[in-house]
Amino acid sequence: MATPTEPLADIGVIGGSGLYSLLDDAEEHTVTTPYGDPAAPLTVGDFGGRRVAFLPRHGEGHRFPPHAINYRANLWALHAAGVRQVLAPCAVGGLRDTVAPGDLVAPDQLVDRTFRRVGSYVETGAVHLPFADPYCPRLLAAIDEIDDVRTGATMVVVEGPRFSTRAESQHYAAEGWDLVNMTGAPEAALARELRLCYAAIAVVTDMDAGVESGEGVGQAEVFALFARSLDRLRPVLESAVAAAPSPEGCTCRTWADDLDLTYLDR
Repeated sequence: MATPTEPLADIGVIGGSGLYSLLDDAEEHTVTTPYGDPAAPLTVGDFGGRRVAFLPRHGEGHRFPPHAINYRANLWALHAAGVRQVLAPCAVGGLRDTVAPGDLVAPDQLVDRTFRRVGSYVETGAVHLPFADPYCPRLLAAIDEIDDVRTGATMVVVEGPRFSTRAESQHYAAEGWDLVNMTGAPEAALARELRLCYAAIAVVTDMDAGVESGEGVGQAEVFALFARSLDRLRPVLESAVAAAPSPEGCTCRTWADDLDLTYLDR
């Protein structure tokens, strides 16, 4: 299906590792984009009293590793479906004693250490994205009211798919960063370029290599803890969807009021 003529949903959820489905009795929609195919068709249904579009970030069965995800197509598909707010659960490693395995954290700052990804829709002209605060302040305020999740942390995003060396983890921790992840960039910036309100909800699955003694982090433990956290994550997402305030007038949308975003004409 091409770009829908009527909005399919007003809020989107991008599922992280292990979260490949969310909605009951969902309708499936294949949305084409100028940037190729998103990771999977959108599934649309009722959730938290809202019409929600769900997209598994890695595709069905974790088809796409973090460095090979078509982030531009994923965000464009949600935007084309009418989505104006996005919640983005993800698995993260902990870097400092500010967090612990099992915590649910909505970061308020991001450090991008990726290097192979296409990080913008801007291909011509002068469009410089204001990104001092990478996550939507209104969504963060709503999430902050939810039990079992806290806001306020800095997440560094690395290229992947490998985990960090001990020296890298120790460096990130020494910088004062709390979380390490492989998918938060360029996802957050692309959402902002599309004038979408965006917030991540991170599941801390481990303490990253180099932070504690031992053999370091492995895929099995990350996926296992994320799977065990799904029963807690789902009601948090439902509460966040229900509490999401109107995006009208939000700085995530108004930053481009006086700019010509030529990529939106594609």
